[in-house]
Amino acid sequence: MSNSDRTETHELTAEELAAIEEKYDEGSATRAVGPKTGIILRAVALSFAIYHYITAGFGLPADHWHMGWHLAGLFILTYALFPIVGSKNLFAMKASALRIGNIPLYDLVFMILGVASALYVGFAWRGVPMLGIEEQTFRMGNPNTYDVVFGVIIIVLVLDIARRTLGWILPLIICVFIGYALFGPYFPGLLKHPGVNFKTFVSSMYFPQEGIFGVTLWVVSTIVFHFVLFGVIAQRTGLGQLFIDNATILAGRYTGGPAKVSVVSSAFFGTISGSSVANTVSTGALTIPNMKRLGYPGHFAGGVEAASSAGGQITPPIMGAAAFIMAEFLELPYTTIVIAAIFPALLHYVGVFTVVHLMARKLDLKGLTKEQLPQFKAVWSQGWANIVPLIGLLVVLFSGYTPFMSAFCGISLAVVAGMSRLREPPTLIYSAAFIAFVLWKFSDGGFDLTMTLILCAGSAVATLNPQDRIKIPEMSAAMELGVKYALAVGAASAAVGIVVGVINTTGIGFRIGFMVTQGAGNLATDLFGFLSLGGLFEWFTVEDLQLFISLVFIAMACILMGAGIPTTALYIMLVSVAQPALAQLGIPPIASHMFVLYYGVVSEITPPVCTSAYAAAAIANSNPFRTGISAFSLGLGKVVAPMAFVYAPVLLFVSSTGFDLWEFSYTATSCIAGVIALSAAVVGYWLAPMGTVSRILMAIAGLVFVAPSLAADLVALIIASPVIITQLLVRRSTPTPA
Repeated sequence: MSNSDRTETHELTAEELAAIEEKYDEGSATRAVGPKTGIILRAVALSFAIYHYITAGFGLPADHWHMGWHLAGLFILTYALFPIVGSKNLFAMKASALRIGNIPLYDLVFMILGVASALYVGFAWRGVPMLGIEEQTFRMGNPNTYDVVFGVIIIVLVLDIARRTLGWILPLIICVFIGYALFGPYFPGLLKHPGVNFKTFVSSMYFPQEGIFGVTLWVVSTIVFHFVLFGVIAQRTGLGQLFIDNATILAGRYTGGPAKVSVVSSAFFGTISGSSVANTVSTGALTIPNMKRLGYPGHFAGGVEAASSAGGQITPPIMGAAAFIMAEFLELPYTTIVIAAIFPALLHYVGVFTVVHLMARKLDLKGLTKEQLPQFKAVWSQGWANIVPLIGLLVVLFSGYTPFMSAFCGISLAVVAGMSRLREPPTLIYSAAFIAFVLWKFSDGGFDLTMTLILCAGSAVATLNPQDRIKIPEMSAAMELGVKYALAVGAASAAVGIVVGVINTTGIGFRIGFMVTQGAGNLATDLFGFLSLGGLFEWFTVEDLQLFISLVFIAMACILMGAGIPTTALYIMLVSVAQPALAQLGIPPIASHMFVLYYGVVSEITPPVCTSAYAAAAIANSNPFRTGISAFSLGLGKVVAPMAFVYAPVLLFVSSTGFDLWEFSYTATSCIAGVIALSAAVVGYWLAPMGTVSRILMAIAGLVFVAPSLAADLVALIIASPVIITQLLVRRSTPTPA
């Protein structure tokens, strides 16, 4: 254990936690601005939040206007808050004639150009005869000069705001795609294509349906932002603390209690948080110091929190932004995606939980004492009302209403729970306003009677919240924070729309898919001859090998490309490229989309670039790389789960291959056995300490267990049997620790 791992972690202040989040979270560090400029930007951010909130409940304007307003807000706030490069000097407050409110004049010019290009689509949609601009339908594929100028501006500026909020990696990858579209004739072999005319390319990237104003920006502007806002407001009103307290009550008293609290609370908190780093900092501030005090090494404590927090984006019911985009791509109800994600998420947390438990057994760590645990009665008597908004959101969502309507109801109930109090009659205006909205929707046929009664009752009950109410300035600050969190994902979604447009325009997805499957097929043929000893022992077919090698290639691409790219943007890029390859291999669509999403999330805890682990390391005062390694090893359940549900789509419940209870039960048990075996190999302990040979055998057995077949399970048992027998014998001869 390193010296830093031995160091006792002091209680971090709110300022120190904010500094850690700014350092490691995409888009958290922002430029200092002058007081008057700060007031203006605060007004812009609140207007942005309120506009999206109102349109979610009362109806969206036309898509081109709605996405235009969203993008205009992103341009204003990004160019105001994020300097051209990440130099400390440019973040600082400096007086200069070339700055207004500490915003350089060139950023103000970019801001104005960005807003103009974002709103031009709506302005010119029906045509502007006095400027010689025809209706948009007649300009599609044949853009005029205005279209080309504003189109070039918006492409450049969208890449720039993505670079400012997320770094260089994503814009550089997108530039490669742009180069491929424009210079297709110069590419070799199968990648060669006729190329796209420059004006046609700009038109495709600019006008709605494809490119920047495509499905990705639509989903973020109509759904994702609302759930990010809900998560921030719900956390501010006390839902996050309620999760942590209940996780402590549930798991704190058991072996290695604080670490298990980290797993459970991060799973809870991840359902409402859109950011793995924010999740890590919020829950890790409490759980990491507690783990270290209990005796866990600092790098392991940080790894537990990072692995648990990264699982939030695959944890139903909210699952972060990518799940909403998946629902759009697959043209399936969002609830179907949620149901499909249940078992894979469970497998991830089984893996983390098992490693934590075995490590606690290995280190002989106890749980928290009864005095250290929160009291169930006290927690719920004070915090019960904070669960009302989440219940309301889920009831609306699973009753078949739109995701943005469910988010509207969730946000409204969170505001009521935070700001309305029966004992303070003037504050009941918030509850009364929401009840009036619900009754209006009922009279208009928008809500049925049952939903109306549930929401009105929820609004009334939330006013009985015994906690101190939140004042308007505090709620405004929460909304501003929600907007700030949305800047990076908004910039990424707009920029990645270019990738989707290029793929649709050039067909590169099918070309790469063919190359992957052909390359894997050639390698599989060579390996088959070697592994079958010239055909003497046919353990598997060439097709089996081709599928496995293709999956490994795609998984590696997901993890490597995921270095520093937000999960949402990565998912959109990879599913556009990898989906054709997986479809050619006969994998059901929902399984292939989940496969890509999972390995995109794995990249968040895969060294050398694993921001969640680095944020946890800062709290734990541990070595960042060792913390990343610990997080990756703890996330093995998330690594093997995609392989399992590709081979056995029944694990997703709703796959097109159908659902069979016996097949599901058997396959799920086999996968869980595999994850437990892998966890024991990672820790080096099961019933007793394990040597190197035993760990290797358990690791191999774990991987074989995941393959969904009786033959594979029998082979896995044979491989693991020497270890199991040895462990049982050692366990019988060793007194059980008290």
